[in-house]
Amino acid sequence: MVEELEESTSEGFDLHRYLGIVRRRHMQFLVPLLAGWLLVWGSSWLLPSRYRSNMSILVEQPTMPRDYVTPNVNDDLQSRMQSLAQQILSRSRLLRIIDQVKLYSDGRLTPDDKVDRMRKDIEIEMVRDNNGRVNAFNVSYQSRDPHLAQQVTSELTNLFISENLEARQQQSEGTTNFLERELEAARKTLSDQEEKVREFKGQHVGEMPGQLASNLQILSGLQAQLQNQQDALNTAKQQHVYLQTLADQYRTLQSSGKAADGTTVGLPAIDAELDRLKAQLADLSSHYTDRHPDVRKVKEQIAKTEKMRAQLTAAPKDKSAPTDADDTAGMDPARASMLAQVQSQLRSNQVEIANREHSIAALTGKIEEYQGRLNTEPIREQQLADLTRGYEQSKANYDDLLKRKNESAMATSMELLQQGERFSIIDPPSLPVKPDYPNRMKFCTIGLALGLALGFVVAGIFEFMDDRIYDEKELQKLLHTPVISEIPALTGASEERNERRRLWLGWATAALVSATILLGSAFSYLRG
Repeated sequence: MVEELEESTSEGFDLHRYLGIVRRRHMQFLVPLLAGWLLVWGSSWLLPSRYRSNMSILVEQPTMPRDYVTPNVNDDLQSRMQSLAQQILSRSRLLRIIDQVKLYSDGRLTPDDKVDRMRKDIEIEMVRDNNGRVNAFNVSYQSRDPHLAQQVTSELTNLFISENLEARQQQSEGTTNFLERELEAARKTLSDQEEKVREFKGQHVGEMPGQLASNLQILSGLQAQLQNQQDALNTAKQQHVYLQTLADQYRTLQSSGKAADGTTVGLPAIDAELDRLKAQLADLSSHYTDRHPDVRKVKEQIAKTEKMRAQLTAAPKDKSAPTDADDTAGMDPARASMLAQVQSQLRSNQVEIANREHSIAALTGKIEEYQGRLNTEPIREQQLADLTRGYEQSKANYDDLLKRKNESAMATSMELLQQGERFSIIDPPSLPVKPDYPNRMKFCTIGLALGLALGFVVAGIFEFMDDRIYDEKELQKLLHTPVISEIPALTGASEERNERRRLWLGWATAALVSATILLGSAFSYLRG
C-alpha cells in the first residue's frame, strides 16, 4: 500500500521541487536574463539609424469614358510599372540623382557601387484592389538623414510621374504613326485594285455581267431588224424579177406587136404583180400602221404599177412619149417611155438590193458580236468576281485601318491633353521621425527572448552541477529505502536574517530586471 502511494506521488508535475529550484537559482536566472537583454538592446542603439521616406501614388483612370475614346496604350499596368521601374532604376538616372543630391559621398565607392546601394535603398510596392488590379503603388527610399530620404523620394516621385506621362504619349504617338503608315499602304493597295477593275471594265466594254439584260435586248432588236431586212431583200428580189420580166416583155413588143386578141402582152404580168403587192400590203397593214416605211413603200409600188398598167393600156393612142437611145430605138414612143420607166425602177431596185445585202451583212456582224459578248459573259463575270473580291478585301482593310487610325488620333490627342490614365500623389513624400532601421522594439523583443533562453540555460547548468540533496524524494531514489522520519533544520537568528536578506535581494533583483526591461522597451518605443 505504501509503495503504491509512493509511485503515485512520484508521477506527474512536482511543483514543490520546481519552486525549490526557483528559490535556489533565481539569481543565476535573472542575471543572464538582464545581461542577454542588455546586450541585444544596447547593440540596437549602437547601430546607425536609417530613415525611410514613403510616398503613395494613385493610378487615376482616364477622365474620358472608354465608350467615346478608346486608349491606344498598353492597359497592363503591372507590366508598364515594371518597365517604368527599370527605366527609373537605370544607371544614368540614378547617377544623376546621386550627383544632384550628393549621395554616398564615401570616396572609396565607385559609381557602380553607389548605384547598387541606391537600388537596395529604393523599394517599390504595388497596391491591388479586391479584383487583383493595380490601382496604386508606394515608393520609398532609405537614408541616414531623414531630410535626404524625403528629398530623394520626391525626386523619384517626379521621375515616375513624368516618365509615365512621356511613355504613354510616346506609345500613343507611335501607335498612331504605325496606323498611318499601314493606312497609306492600304490606300495604295486599294488604288491599285481600283485601277485593275477600271482597266478590266475598259477592256471589256459591253461584256460585263451588269450589261447582260441590255445585250439581250439589243440582240433581240438586231435580230428583228435582220428579219425585216431579209424580208425586204426578198421583196426587192421579187420586184427585180418582175421588173426584169416586164422589161423583157417590152423589148419583145418591138417585133411581135399586139397579141391576136388585141391586148398588150405585159398586162397579165402587171396584174399578177398588183395582186402580189396588194396581198403584201394587206399582210403589212395587219402588223403596222399606215405611217410605217414598209407600208408606205408598198403603197408607192402599187401606185406605180397601176400607173404603168394604165399607160400600157393607153399606149396605142399616145404618141408623144420620148424615146430611149438604145432599147427604145424604133419602138412605139408610148412603149418606149414605159420601158424607160421600167429600166429606171430596175436600176433603183438593184441599188436597193445591194443596200439591203450590205445592211444584212452589217446586222449579221453585230449579232455575232453580241452573241460573242453573251458567250463570254460567264468568263468575264468570274474574272470580275476575282478582281472585285480583292478590291472588297482591300476596301474593308482600308476602312478598318481608317477607323482605327481616327480612334488612335483621338486617343493621342487625349494623352497630349493629359486626359488619359495618369499618376497622382496621394501622400507626398513623408519626413520620417522614427528610424526604419534598426527596429529597436524588435531588438528589445529579441533581447528578451535571448535573455530568457540564456537564463534558463545558466540556471539549468548550475542545478545540474549541484550534487547536494534537497528533499526526501531524491534521498529515497539514492538509498532505495523508505524514509521513516525527518529531522527539521535547526537555524539560528543569524541564519534566518541571511535567509530573509537573500529573499529580499532576489525580489529586488527581479523587480530591477523587470523595471529595466520595461523602461528600455518604453524608451525604444518612444525614441526608436
